[in-house]
Amino acid sequence: MPLLELEDIVAGYVAEIDILSGMRLKVEAGSITGIIGPNGAGKSTLLKTVFGFLHPRRGRIVFDGQPIETLAPHLVKRLGIGYVPQGTNTFPQLSVHENLELGAWVFRRDRPRVARMLERAYTAFPRLAEKRRVRATSLSGGEAKMLSIAKEMVTDPRLLLVDEPSAGLSPKLSDQVYVELLAARANGVTILLVDQNIAKAVEVSEYLYMLEMGQVRREGPRQDFADQLREIIRDALLGV
Repeated sequence: MPLLELEDIVAGYVAEIDILSGMRLKVEAGSITGIIGPNGAGKSTLLKTVFGFLHPRRGRIVFDGQPIETLAPHLVKRLGIGYVPQGTNTFPQLSVHENLELGAWVFRRDRPRVARMLERAYTAFPRLAEKRRVRATSLSGGEAKMLSIAKEMVTDPRLLLVDEPSAGLSPKLSDQVYVELLAARANGVTILLVDQNIAKAVEVSEYLYMLEMGQVRREGPRQDFADQLREIIRDALLGV
């Protein structure tokens, strides 16, 4: 059984205007599943719908055997799903440590668990450990992105939804972020990754979906996409 499965999802932001139109996909436990496609294909909307920011007008979202399409985001999070949106998702005037504590807010009554989660985050992101008392506003772009990811990782998610992890970053900083995502996967976190960096998405994902107009245009294992990478990049960027 897949960890996450979407069946015939129809969703949008305005009544009678559908961004996702019969969306279907599966995410296997322990994998990185990549989502690519042109702007406006519904990639970010897909993640928001899984996390509960949008409720589908039709269809089912099943996480570990449990339907979640009607749940609010805080309940989705409690089930073990984390969400890293585009850009940075931090409180700039708070320190790195305070940001991580807020990330673990849903478990605040279990202080030993929170302490373990924070220590695990610092082990995974040593750069953040060095700057734990520094305000987030002082971090570099790459460090801020790492903090956004770490803030979700402290909730010990089983599934991490990641939207455009390299957006606005230099190639060097982008590479660091992907290294951390691969490390999270190695530690048992399943990742659903939306990415405009098509070549990198193909490199790190075991299975990929290409979206167009809110539907799956093509899907397959990494090698199927790697063998036709140039054509896929053209299609994903231009929507042709």
